[in-house]
Amino acid sequence: MDERQVIIFVKHNHPFVFIFMTNPLINAFFLGRATAEVLSEELEHGVTDLLGNIGRFNAEQRDRLQNLTQTIMERAEAEASTVSQTRSAPGEASANGQQSDIQEVIDELRAEIAQLRSALQTYRQQQGS
Repeated sequence: MDERQVIIFVKHNHPFVFIFMTNPLINAFFLGRATAEVLSEELEHGVTDLLGNIGRFNAEQRDRLQNLTQTIMERAEAEASTVSQTRSAPGEASANGQQSDIQEVIDELRAEIAQLRSALQTYRQQQGS
């Protein structure tokens, strides 16, 4: 007669019964199979948890980026409105008035650049002589 050992364990609320015979090869097979199943389940749970955490982190970062972008846009709009209110005189709200103001600024800057170029040229001539 063969001597048999019975081992019962519960996996996912289902009882499993293993009958181990005295043959060591059969015992090694069943132990290896059970070990592989348990390790596979643990790996599956670990990967699932990891992917869940990565997804949660990704969603949090997207929310933070969206909030940061919104805050930046709000501040930029507030500054732009403040600057445009201080530069424009009351009653100059038309687009043509703003374009002419911009053109005036451009013309003034070009004139200043021309003056600086002539002053630089004069300075260079004085240094070279």
